[in-house]
Amino acid sequence: MDAAEIPDFYTDMHMSTLETGKLKSEFLEKILGKIEIRDKKVVVGPGIGEDAAAIDIGESYLIVKSDPITFVSDRIGWYVVNINANDIAAMGGTPRWFLVTMLLPEHRATVRMLEDIMKDLRQACRELGIELIGGHTEVTHGLRSPILSGTMLGEAAKGELVSNINICEGDLLYITKGVAIEATSIIAREKKEEVIDTFGKDFYVRCREFLSVPGISVVKDAFRARNAARVTGMHDPTEGGVISGAYEMARASGKGLEISLDRIPVYTETADLCRHFHLSPFNLIASGALLISVPREEATRLERAFGRLHESVPPISRIGEFTARGDRFWLIEDGKKTAARPTGIDDVTKIFI
Repeated sequence: MDAAEIPDFYTDMHMSTLETGKLKSEFLEKILGKIEIRDKKVVVGPGIGEDAAAIDIGESYLIVKSDPITFVSDRIGWYVVNINANDIAAMGGTPRWFLVTMLLPEHRATVRMLEDIMKDLRQACRELGIELIGGHTEVTHGLRSPILSGTMLGEAAKGELVSNINICEGDLLYITKGVAIEATSIIAREKKEEVIDTFGKDFYVRCREFLSVPGISVVKDAFRARNAARVTGMHDPTEGGVISGAYEMARASGKGLEISLDRIPVYTETADLCRHFHLSPFNLIASGALLISVPREEATRLERAFGRLHESVPPISRIGEFTARGDRFWLIEDGKKTAARPTGIDDVTKIFI
């Protein structure tokens, strides 16, 4: 890149240290805006609020996603498959093929560590009908814990692709399950002794197993939503939590959005951990929930598809509404309406300090 091409926002802060976690949406948007897509087969390219890329390959779309796992070491193979599969599903696709790069920490990597990771990779792929087709493995200098980066490929039939650019004014925003499912498991696993000492062994086990119950996969939820209603957008809220995820949907569509925080379900275990560690459940990594937008006339169909199970957290909840193009992003809590601009920084990082 020539000096003349470097945007002003970068020259003003090029010596600043970037904060831990996702880049701020406005900052990332300007960087991505410099990318020129010349191939007309690329239907969805890089952008805020889009979970994956989509390529027209003739009779269908190839959906491609790459995402790393950096917060955890325990069950990291399980995480990396499910997180990448979620993003394919959120685009209306079916996850099919997976490649993974494994970077193992020097002086700490063992055969047992590698075998455990591979076991989780195989199990997660088998349960979702995904083929593990390749990747790369090495022991890497300077790492303290393993890092896995996955690339998932999937397919979507013509007419089934979901892109958040299609969200319209008046569309309703829903969330499946509750927030911070992934974070609840991460906190329990990373703070095991403190969680057991404070809340007991049974509580710790429940939180640890949030990986599978209620579960971090949204593949089935995405499929159910698309079959039941005319979905205009979907998003898998990961780093930064549900607020950042919803904000990214609004940015992708160019619409405003009002969210009622009081309507967002929070599991009892999650709320207890958040109080103890002084975290916000709305700003914690939230894989396991799926954000879905539908026109108002599709709301009943969507809600009926998920039903109303006798659980503390409903399977789907209406939490907001998209407003006119150019409107602001609003959070409503206890009747108070506040304009917000999420940073994308995830509260879960605080437990590692």
